[in-house]
Amino acid sequence: MSAALPARLRRQLVRFSGVGLVSTAAYASLYWVLRGRIPEVESNTIALLVTAVANTAANRRLTFGVRGSHGLLRDHAGGLIAFGVAFVLTNAAVVGMHLMSRDPAVPLEIAVLTLVNVIATAVRFMIFRNVLFHLRRLAEVKLVASPAD
Repeated sequence: MSAALPARLRRQLVRFSGVGLVSTAAYASLYWVLRGRIPEVESNTIALLVTAVANTAANRRLTFGVRGSHGLLRDHAGGLIAFGVAFVLTNAAVVGMHLMSRDPAVPLEIAVLTLVNVIATAVRFMIFRNVLFHLRRLAEVKLVASPAD
């Protein structure tokens, strides 16, 4: 990573990447297990939903240092937006694969979905960093700056 990046952003990117690697491995494993039992879109949706909730909670705490229940619903609502982006992108990829080949191999599906999830992850980071947690920092600054009653 470039030394030009602020230290805080570098730390966030490293932690976010670590959470992302664990989440991706969990997603791929869950998709693989589900894909043997149910169709690909349903497998993708379930695997994505389960890992998105855990990913949001982990990033909230580990990447952005947010603890406690204050703002929990707002943060998970933002995670839901990020989930929506990933949901649309990954299900479009699944449908696209099945339009090109009636029965693509599950490892190929997982490889394509992992690549698409990398794109969705970049969007997720931007949503978390610039919208959710940035708004929280602004609110905290306003609380500190406002005179006590």
